[in-house]
Amino acid sequence: MQDFYTLEVAGLTRQLPICQADEHMSIAAFVMFSDVELTVVCAKELIKKCPEHDVIVTAETKGIPLAYEMARNLDERYIVARKSVKLYMKDPISVKVKSITTDHIQTLYLAGSEVDYLKGKRVLIVDDVISTGESLAAMEELIHTSGGTVAGKAAVLAEGDAAKRGDIIYLEYLPLFFD
Repeated sequence: MQDFYTLEVAGLTRQLPICQADEHMSIAAFVMFSDVELTVVCAKELIKKCPEHDVIVTAETKGIPLAYEMARNLDERYIVARKSVKLYMKDPISVKVKSITTDHIQTLYLAGSEVDYLKGKRVLIVDDVISTGESLAAMEELIHTSGGTVAGKAAVLAEGDAAKRGDIIYLEYLPLFFD
């Protein structure tokens, strides 16, 4: 198997390392952290494809820089569903999630003040990669519990079968690699 996958997205080319996810499957590791050029360009391209919304929500993952850059360009708020309860989070709500890139079940939390803010809002869910859709489903549950409406679900990449979904917005397809 090759060591890298060549990704072309939003007019840029990146070499993604191939990493073993389990005994039969490998993934091309897409990491936006530290890649300011990629984050800025992808944010601008995703904004063009997204529906009207009031606020962006992302999970506490590698999608944070993308959500920030999109919110900055749109001059709107973004909210991060946290992976643990922080001291400042009063009356949090939570949901469990199992992601393809983690080896255990995680919990995502929103503070009560964020829940109040999302009530009645049109929410755009943003992530770096949508693969199994588990993280996406968890964020949808948080939004619905908060009284918000999911206006759209967007990511830079749709990995594997996620590209066949008709309910997500993405810039490029990212294959999975099977032994």
